[in-house]
Amino acid sequence: MAKTPDGFVSLTSLKQGPPDAAAALAEIRRIYFKTTRQTIDHDLAHAIELLKSLPSEDDREKATVFMNGLAEMQRNWAKKRSPSGRSGRSGKVKK
Repeated sequence: MAKTPDGFVSLTSLKQGPPDAAAALAEIRRIYFKTTRQTIDHDLAHAIELLKSLPSEDDREKATVFMNGLAEMQRNWAKKRSPSGRSGRSGKVKK
């Protein structure tokens, strides 16, 4: 069986309907610990979809710490990107 990339969401899983609350919370937690600078945008979008599938306010509250952490990682990593999408250096030499 081929290994799928981190953050991958299969179309069949989306067609099956919302996951149960425990599975959704576990997936949000897994996303939080596995996200990288390269996958943060996709991972945050995936976590938001999972959050929206949670049936109760209590369940959504349990996901808050992971969602806040993902949002903060995205903000921090976005600050370090230059407009060209590269991190930090423009490639220009100062004179």
